[in-house]
Amino acid sequence: MPKLKKATPAITITRLDLQRLERLLDGLEEFGPAAEALEKELARAKVVPLNKVPAGVVTMNSRVHCRDENSGKEYHLTLVYPEEAGGEGTVSILAPVGSALLGLSVGQHIDWPAPGGKTMRLILLEVEYQPEAAGAYQQQ
Repeated sequence: MPKLKKATPAITITRLDLQRLERLLDGLEEFGPAAEALEKELARAKVVPLNKVPAGVVTMNSRVHCRDENSGKEYHLTLVYPEEAGGEGTVSILAPVGSALLGLSVGQHIDWPAPGGKTMRLILLEVEYQPEAAGAYQQQ
């Protein structure tokens, strides 16, 4: 019997995020695994106008609350562009967990390879802040 492939959760992104992220990818000097992962996420995403993105979807500059289902540890993360990463709680869109979080909806989970060969199963508990829901469309 063939092994069933695990389904990847459907994701939704805004047209503006798509345009900005495509510009980011076009401007990279090196196109490594992180950029390839982001490109794959963008290719499979449902693209919607800014005013049509549901409030419980992770967009760029969203602050999220998630939990590792294996350890129970909870995280509060803000999904940012690479130049804004590095501060406490920020995660770059070019980090593996960053590109995996983009477009997720509350209740969905991602499997994230962690150091040491383990896999974390992160479940999105809440989108604490989403620029589109707050009317902050021009934020970068």
